Amino acid sequence: MAFIRLNGRKFKVPGSAPIRLTLGVLLVIGGIFGFLPILGFWMIPLGIVVLSVDLHGVRRWRRRVEVRWGRRRQAKRRDRSED
Repeated sequence: MAFIRLNGRKFKVPGSAPIRLTLGVLLVIGGIFGFLPILGFWMIPLGIVVLSVDLHGVRRWRRRVEVRWGRRRQAKRRDRSED
């Protein structure tokens, strides 16, 4: 069983790589049609996270976004504490 670590939590994903890739692609495609009632735009980031388990380029991109987001949050906290 594979795990995704996100914000200090561990989430289980299917153990088979083809199933993870299929699931990730389906989530991203379903998120593109997020304007429909059943589907939602929340599916795009979830699909990217699932794809990042197997695809190095997606993993690298997700990690960069995660680091940038964390630095921005730290800067905002630092600005609040200086006020």
